Amino acid sequence: MKKPMQILLLICAAAWAMPAGITPASAGVLIKISHQGPANAETNIQHYFVQEFTARVTEKTKGTVTFEVYPDEQLGSEEQRMELIMKEGLNQPLADIASFAALGTLLPELYPSSIPFMFNSFDAAHIFFDTSEYMAKLKALFHERTGCRLLEVVEEGGFLAFTNSRREIHGPKDFAGLKFRGMDEGQVAIFNAFGASGTPIPWGELYMALKTGVVDGQMNPAFYILLGSLTEVQKYMTLANIQYSDQFLIMNGDLYDSLTDAERAAIVEAAREANELTRERIESQDAGQVEECRRRGMQVYTPTAEEMEQFRTIGQPGYIDWLKKRVRDPQWLEMAQDGAAAANRAAAAKGERPGK
Repeated sequence: MKKPMQILLLICAAAWAMPAGITPASAGVLIKISHQGPANAETNIQHYFVQEFTARVTEKTKGTVTFEVYPDEQLGSEEQRMELIMKEGLNQPLADIASFAALGTLLPELYPSSIPFMFNSFDAAHIFFDTSEYMAKLKALFHERTGCRLLEVVEEGGFLAFTNSRREIHGPKDFAGLKFRGMDEGQVAIFNAFGASGTPIPWGELYMALKTGVVDGQMNPAFYILLGSLTEVQKYMTLANIQYSDQFLIMNGDLYDSLTDAERAAIVEAAREANELTRERIESQDAGQVEECRRRGMQVYTPTAEEMEQFRTIGQPGYIDWLKKRVRDPQWLEMAQDGAAAANRAAAAKGERPGK
């Protein structure tokens, strides 16, 4: 047999051996996926999600799509990783678990999804982020503006709590004179509404900022308080459930578009399955993590219904006033509020549990 004919038969045999929906051109895609924090699925929920997500994609694509995981900001800061993911071409096939602050810089229309006290329960938040018109349009806008794909809103720790080193916080009046770290400008606006000062500080610098008194407090879920060893530099915790804590699975657009329909479907399906597992894990462990903060010496306070209404009455308008200056088109605020109200009703009709 002549060599050209041998080569042709080998190529045909390789193509016949491919799983359905996978083409030889897409075989062997290796994606670098990055996130913050250590490569420990027990202590870092981002790594848990990434571990579940990547394993499922590889299984569903029968190994034509695989991943290299880069934890602990090994590919750079959030800003640097975002720049890499937004680059055109496939020289750096990348995906990332991006924070609210990182996406908000490029997509301020995201901020209405984080209005304080907008969700009455975990289930309402899930309905909103999974099915609302607001989120569908936001994903389309993100792609139009950056070329990247926003694939999943990943729960990262439940609802946020206030902590500080100075005093117990029962209501808005207790914030007077305190200095707080805000993850982004929206959180700073909340603290300002309560009469405190706020300043953005990166997560990697937060521990030392609290230890040295640059700021007195911050807000995060109990999971992140433990992950960052903040119990060592914070004494008081208030379970105000002010915002739902989430991050975002994003992917380079050229990379995503280069995959087959079957591979893209596998990625979307795997992301949803991994997120459902992540949600179950977070919500089942939330109370225990709060108790662990207490065991490590923090004084934990749960506001009364009256105090929660005070937080809502002051914090929500203050945030919305800031939001209107940040997001000029009022449709985004209206869509988010309408979507959240519908999600709260749907969750209540199902008889689901509250946030905490």
